Amino acid sequence: CTVIFTRMATKDLHKPISVLFCNLAFSDLFTSFSGFWISMLFITNPDITIFGSKDMLAPYALYTVSILSTIYNLVSIGIERYLAVAESMRTRFRVTRNRSIAVVLINWVLAFFLGCLPLMGWNCLSMEKNLSVLYSPFCVDYLIFIAIPNVVVAFIIPLFTYLRIIIILRKRKLRMKACGQATGTYKSAEIQVARTSIFIWLLALISYAPFFAGVIFDATNHQCPIDLYPGVYIFRNCTAMLITMNCLGNPIIYTLKAKTLGAKLKALKCLSTSRVRACTI
Repeated sequence: CTVIFTRMATKDLHKPISVLFCNLAFSDLFTSFSGFWISMLFITNPDITIFGSKDMLAPYALYTVSILSTIYNLVSIGIERYLAVAESMRTRFRVTRNRSIAVVLINWVLAFFLGCLPLMGWNCLSMEKNLSVLYSPFCVDYLIFIAIPNVVVAFIIPLFTYLRIIIILRKRKLRMKACGQATGTYKSAEIQVARTSIFIWLLALISYAPFFAGVIFDATNHQCPIDLYPGVYIFRNCTAMLITMNCLGNPIIYTLKAKTLGAKLKALKCLSTSRVRACTI
């Protein structure tokens, strides 16, 4: 809420990256509220969160939607930062506000479609076979279908985009150094991007890796749910807490540091074209 109100108060929503930041904050807010809903159900009636019930179908579906939306927003921010650097000297393609809004809408449509599949019938309410132990009444094959592709997306694409940003900045720094020009801006931006990318990876690893491990355990487990009580359900609650804590880490990484990083990237985009052509020659 603080991120959203701050962005709206500063009237900075016309920038494409600000649209993505606000949407990320909204996704985190959605994750927090859906997680709070599940927590209240666990407090009032723990049995339905352990053995599964129809009442858990909607909360889990909304929780899935919010998590998918957060992942897609993080990937979109990484791609936008890459385009801001890689295409900063080209006029054929620019990341505009309308394009950012279109990306936001696509992210939410995809997240709602995939997250609401259990509400459309892909659930195990009427059968005990293939039933998830940790997230009943979800089916194990649905969790695998959701977890594996999105874990790949959440880790591979940001790795590519931020590594490419660091490589591009380093190449431009070497070109300017060869021309005898100052490279302080490039060096500072390279350090900032490298530091931010490390924080992103650590936060994503800490937040989502335990959940992915729980899905793998769920797919390979053949024990009765009662035999797994209470250890495996404590682990499930810890994974949910880590995902919710991710909502606190995102504003710290992306918003509080965005001013410095954005200033550096803006400085790169405002370089004189003639200077770059001279360096190229």
